[in-house]
Amino acid sequence: MLWLKHCGIISVANSVLNSNGLDQMVARLLITTRNDGYAQGYTECTQYVTNVLKVDWDTSKSATYEVDTEASHAAAKAEYNTLHLPVMNLVTAALQSDNFVVQLKEVFLDEEDDYEDEIRFFLYFLWLCEQFIV
Repeated sequence: MLWLKHCGIISVANSVLNSNGLDQMVARLLITTRNDGYAQGYTECTQYVTNVLKVDWDTSKSATYEVDTEASHAAAKAEYNTLHLPVMNLVTAALQSDNFVVQLKEVFLDEEDDYEDEIRFFLYFLWLCEQFIV
């Protein structure tokens, strides 16, 4: 269990964080979130201007004119929520074993690293997830 505490959890976290496609998916999700927020803010602002000035505001020159940012954001969220990380199959199989620590050791080689920096990085990643994932 000492290996799991000092190395195993960090190895699993690093494998998930360094998996192919995760960084591109998170970047895509952030971009679609920003675009959708901009479009909704512009629409809300246009409604206020129209109500206050009692004029029709021309939105045809807006960057979000007739662009369905909500659908692209929903698609990005759905893709993120169904993202398949191959390393998780190995972790799941190891955790179903009676001797899961030995199984995890076989999957993740014991690396001699500075664990404090990795723990800080992992905690920072968890904080980021809470901030950006709805």
